Amino acid sequence: MAEQHFSARLRARSARSRPGVGHVDERHPEQFTVVGNHLAQHPELSLTAIGLATHIQSLPDGALVGIKALAAKFPEGETRIAAALRELEAHGYLARIKERMPSGQIVTRTISYNKPQARPAAPATASAPRREPAPEPEEPEPAAPAPSAAGPAPEPPAPAAALARPARPAPAPLPEPQTPDLERHRTAAELLAGLRAHDPRLLLSARDVRRLAPAVSAWLERGIEPGAVRRTLTAALPADPIHHPAALLAHRLTAMLPPPLPAVAVTPRPDPLQNCDRCDRAFRAPEPGCCPGCAARGDMAA
Repeated sequence: MAEQHFSARLRARSARSRPGVGHVDERHPEQFTVVGNHLAQHPELSLTAIGLATHIQSLPDGALVGIKALAAKFPEGETRIAAALRELEAHGYLARIKERMPSGQIVTRTISYNKPQARPAAPATASAPRREPAPEPEEPEPAAPAPSAAGPAPEPPAPAAALARPARPAPAPLPEPQTPDLERHRTAAELLAGLRAHDPRLLLSARDVRRLAPAVSAWLERGIEPGAVRRTLTAALPADPIHHPAALLAHRLTAMLPPPLPAVAVTPRPDPLQNCDRCDRAFRAPEPGCCPGCAARGDMAA
């Protein structure tokens, strides 16, 4: 039978007169984790960090506790999980040590402490309680959001090794037509939707068609026939499965965009021949009338 423990005797006070928490405690003969009150009631850690530390301490040795592995299990997302891990590192409950493997790959070894350590970066000794999961591949942490004026204190700065990692270049923007044209846009959307008839791996969603249609319109605007655009997008496709057909087509539409046709110089046509109304001499002018000589003499006579 389960034992019940309350924060006060029920006869001494009722829940209505003195509100407070009551405890119903049952002994766990198996599958339990001992968590110290220094963690469960930590005055500076966030609830996310306390819960994450409790979860990590309950895992067996060798479990993966990287940001992406944790984000796949919980709804908080990579940004909040990364911030909580930094909190646990700052307060000595966690250490993440980067190691270079013989192959040259950099991996992260995580050590969990059930009591806070003064120097969490140092490896734990054989007598200290710890968790040592297998090394995980190095993964960039998402940037923490900027704190508001009334928000919590900013997170500690990222380690120098993280700041030294080169940022991944942003993808080039998709081309867009110079002038919008509804008929040309409709042709571009039909072309993209019909690519699956040439290769079933090029199946696009309606959202992908709307996003890529302006890029195809830019090709059509530069005088490229729809058939030529289709051949360019479907030629020399990889033999392996295409997991992201929209990304492949976006790369081709951007990287292989042909230049616009050069402007053709237009030679102005000469004025037509006219017969002078006075001397009947032929001269060029946009409209009939007097030749320049007769016009000059007429002005002098006047």
